[in-house]
Amino acid sequence: MKQNPKTLADGHAKFSRRALIFGAAQVGVLGILGYRMRALQLEQAEEFRLLAEENRINIRLLPPSRGLVFDRQGRPLAENEQNYRIVIVREDAGDVDAVLSYLAQLIDMPPERLERAREDIFKHRSFVPVTVADRLSWDAIARVSANAPALPGISAEVGLSRYYPRAQDTAHILGYVGPVSDYDLSRIDDQDPLLQIPKFQIGKTGVENKLERSLRGSAGIRRIEVNAVGRVMRELDREEGLPGDDIQLTIDSKLQNYVQTRLGGESASAVVIDCETGDLLAIGSAPSFDPNLFVRGISVSDYSALTENKYRPLRNKAAQGAYPPGSTFKMVTAIAALEAGVVDSEETVWCGGHSDIAGNRFHCWKRGGHGHTDLHKSLTESCDIYYYDIAQRVGIDRIAETARKLGLGIKYDLPMSAVASGLAPDKEWKRRVRDADWRIGDTVNASIGQGYVLASPLQLAVMSARLATGRSVTPRLVARRNGVAEPSGAGEDLGLNENILRRIRKAMYSATNARKGTAYGSRIIAEDFRMAGKTGTTQVRRITAEERAAGITKNEDRKWEHRDHALFVNFAPFDNPRIAVAVVVEHGGSGSRAAAPIARDITLQALYGDTPPLDAYPAKDRELIRQRQETFPQWSEATPKSPTQA
Repeated sequence: MKQNPKTLADGHAKFSRRALIFGAAQVGVLGILGYRMRALQLEQAEEFRLLAEENRINIRLLPPSRGLVFDRQGRPLAENEQNYRIVIVREDAGDVDAVLSYLAQLIDMPPERLERAREDIFKHRSFVPVTVADRLSWDAIARVSANAPALPGISAEVGLSRYYPRAQDTAHILGYVGPVSDYDLSRIDDQDPLLQIPKFQIGKTGVENKLERSLRGSAGIRRIEVNAVGRVMRELDREEGLPGDDIQLTIDSKLQNYVQTRLGGESASAVVIDCETGDLLAIGSAPSFDPNLFVRGISVSDYSALTENKYRPLRNKAAQGAYPPGSTFKMVTAIAALEAGVVDSEETVWCGGHSDIAGNRFHCWKRGGHGHTDLHKSLTESCDIYYYDIAQRVGIDRIAETARKLGLGIKYDLPMSAVASGLAPDKEWKRRVRDADWRIGDTVNASIGQGYVLASPLQLAVMSARLATGRSVTPRLVARRNGVAEPSGAGEDLGLNENILRRIRKAMYSATNARKGTAYGSRIIAEDFRMAGKTGTTQVRRITAEERAAGITKNEDRKWEHRDHALFVNFAPFDNPRIAVAVVVEHGGSGSRAAAPIARDITLQALYGDTPPLDAYPAKDRELIRQRQETFPQWSEATPKSPTQA
């Protein structure tokens, strides 16, 4: 049948339109696919390349070398020693028990350590290296390496570990490092990924803790290729991190060693400060401890021995301890009264052995009294009644203001743990803290450094330096960071009357050099190094009626923890002060008998820079001093070796 030409024309037109639409759709789809392929191949190529590499390349952190710490002479105080360790890869070892047994014949591995190593090995995947022994000597490593064919899966590695060559001498200053703990992470706001590395060590106490960020440094990066199950195939590249800052302290490690040795078996502390710069030359606290034990992992028995010791060896008494300053505070009361004009240096106060004030009887340490007493005599012989009298005239607020001006009641910004602020109390403080009014008896007690007044040995040394110079000497512990000097602590003029300061210094000189002076027995004979000082004895607890009935009438008859504290402060040489010293002997009794001799010996050691000649001491002490000098350990400039170096 012949089709209608018009019908054929209409059908052809419809087909052409459909073909055109379909073709256009195909072109559009192809265009979209082409554009997407272009985007994937060109614009997003880097992103997908990185995603692919994450399946085969891992980035691992490289711990940086921790900054070193030196003393003022450049002697090392904190080092990084090589730490040799043995690791095992289980899948390469074959018979793990046989390998460990043979290894135990080559190095010291007690059964308990061997068992712990076996447990660690089977806790991890077979290809993960597990440390089975560390802190090995070079000889031990050499033995293992020589027997390598018989030790499949065993290899030796070397890293860095902290070591404190002066050990007990600087433990309270430097502190120590230890593995980062969950507690550490919870209390510090630090996002450094290094802290996530298992057993990464950070500063726990002291300078190591306070200067952690400076000492830690920055991590490096190691790019390694791994297979599908995570086994390391090869190292692709590495970027070493930045080592921590090197820190130079103001401490003289030779003097520090002498101070620690001289404090001996006492529960005591001492601080030596440079009067010109504020540099802390020595900060002693006894007894001490070996910080290397904490780095290596201290045993339960060793830690218990430290925490159960009644002398508290872990505490830095020099900076953390806060004690009633006793008669070493009398210079503060005297200056406050003289500056206020309520008394002059020639005026006398009658001391009959006691004074009745506000219905209470306050005694002088000398029961028979000192008689007519002026400023000079009051400090030379340490009369208490004189200060009871002038303190009531000047008032506690002026006394507290003067105390703070001389460095008491101030928390110094030093990189040490728990630096005490002490207390220079006034009326406002008692209302705010005790919710009570200040009383006359409070002023009387405070006038001789008792009652609420508290000071650390560090603060007492600062007070002595400020009395000696008339400047606001500020303690400084860090001398340089990476060779860049820190600001000096020389300080500005205190604004105190220089004539008053001269009278105070002269009276302190008499306290140590006049026959009636409380520290005369501990004077310095060497003419160029004569010192000015002040003794102090602070009551810890009164002798009770029950104790008296039992025949306990003297301080030395009591339990150690109930005895008085002994204190002494001084500066020297008197004519040109170079150093100031403060010593506190806990429950030592009399400051003149317990603290003053220690301070005198430390002062001479600091001034001479070496063992002082015997003729610098009083004749009566020379034989004792000679014996002590012979028995003291000899100082060596050489850096002591660690157990792994020995």
